[in-house]
Amino acid sequence: MKRRDFILAAVGAAVSLSKTAQAQQASRVVGVLGSASQQAVRMNFAPAKARLAEMGYVEGRNLTIEYHGADDQLDRLPLLVADLVQRRVAAIVALTGPATSAAKAATSSIPIIFFTGFDPVASGFVKSLNRPGGNVTGVFIFGPELIFKRLELIHDLVPAAKTIAFLYTQTAIKSGDVPLKNLQQTAEAIGVKLLFLNVAGATDLDQSFARAEGEGAAALIVHSDPIFLNNREKIIALADRHRLPTIYFIRQYAAEGGLISYGPNYTDAFRQVGDIVGRALKGEKPEDLPVQQVTKIELVINAKAANSLGLTVPVALLGRADEVIE
Repeated sequence: MKRRDFILAAVGAAVSLSKTAQAQQASRVVGVLGSASQQAVRMNFAPAKARLAEMGYVEGRNLTIEYHGADDQLDRLPLLVADLVQRRVAAIVALTGPATSAAKAATSSIPIIFFTGFDPVASGFVKSLNRPGGNVTGVFIFGPELIFKRLELIHDLVPAAKTIAFLYTQTAIKSGDVPLKNLQQTAEAIGVKLLFLNVAGATDLDQSFARAEGEGAAALIVHSDPIFLNNREKIIALADRHRLPTIYFIRQYAAEGGLISYGPNYTDAFRQVGDIVGRALKGEKPEDLPVQQVTKIELVINAKAANSLGLTVPVALLGRADEVIE
């Protein structure tokens, strides 16, 4: 073989090997499963995707992400996760408690990384936080503990309120019932009646706010459910229309015109999700990856919203705030 032909053959072989390697890299597929719309699932996962890129997994280069959203119809989750299992994805990211339950029921071999406010041990997702066991691990937000603090904060802000509405979504996960029962007892202890409003979908929001006003609620707590995460603009508008002082679970509400928020930084939390996914893609087993707990909690007050509602924010509350939006 002539030297020129040899070089061409070698170059051709190298290119072929490079393409093969790229194809192998591109075969890593991650499924992202949520209870909301596909667009909302994609948007919520964005910080996790950014963290994956920092770890060397770039969508369109060596990573494919399949986004599945149930459009607030939780009974669709088993079919959606079955599709991901059939595609033999490298990992499944479950962005809600119900999505985690569906994924866990569908596979015991594919790594499942959850993002949830449900207690993952009490909900049966993992055996323990430090030693998850099985194929499931993820990021846990202290949802149960935070709802008591939100009640305290909105009561401090609207002390005359005798009835406070509580917006939540009923699920089949029984561990979510315990905090609600305890919250009722806490409210009774401070002389407040709680009006529980179960919202199954975005179409229920108008009716729920109307009922809150009709039954004399003087304040509102919005729980950390996916429906509320993905319908912020509508919820803020309804709270304003009904002149209902409302406390929310993430900063974005207050930044977008809501009165007050108390909860974790979701961007940081989703980056933690991305970090765990990246470690799973590198070969680490979920059973060896402790559940990460979000511990940084932010109190944000929108002073302009308070003024529009005729509320005077106590100086002590302003002093505790991480941020006051003027």
